[in-house]
Amino acid sequence: MDLSNLQPAVGSTKSKTRIGRGAGSGKGGTSTRGHKGAKSRSGYSRKIGFEGGQMPLQRRLPKFGFKNINRVEYKAINLSDIDALATAKNLEKVGIEELRAAGYINRKQLVKVLAKGSLSRKVDVEANAFSAAAQQAIEAAGGSINKA
Repeated sequence: MDLSNLQPAVGSTKSKTRIGRGAGSGKGGTSTRGHKGAKSRSGYSRKIGFEGGQMPLQRRLPKFGFKNINRVEYKAINLSDIDALATAKNLEKVGIEELRAAGYINRKQLVKVLAKGSLSRKVDVEANAFSAAAQQAIEAAGGSINKA
């Protein structure tokens, strides 16, 4: 046996039904398309969301919401994360570069420091934004803030 005499198993394949070949075939006349309507005509392709002329669902439902194109997205970094990083790497200053190197943010993200957790040491923190509570906590621990 070799590749030249391979064949499918007996009974596993059937010849394709040929439609539109006369009334005697049982598939003549309308050629399985039914009578009238867009689907029976040549060139028909179903549009996404088309409901046969009925007002489509996406136009029946009310519009809602608003996307502000000027929104500034920040990556939230908690004081507990800053404390863990400063303790692990023995840092006096934790800035955007240190957070990036540790994998907390990627190169395009802006950083906002939030007050979840606490600082166990004096740390100078550099970020794009700070919550009021985070700013107080950093200064209470003896550190300072720098806005990047």
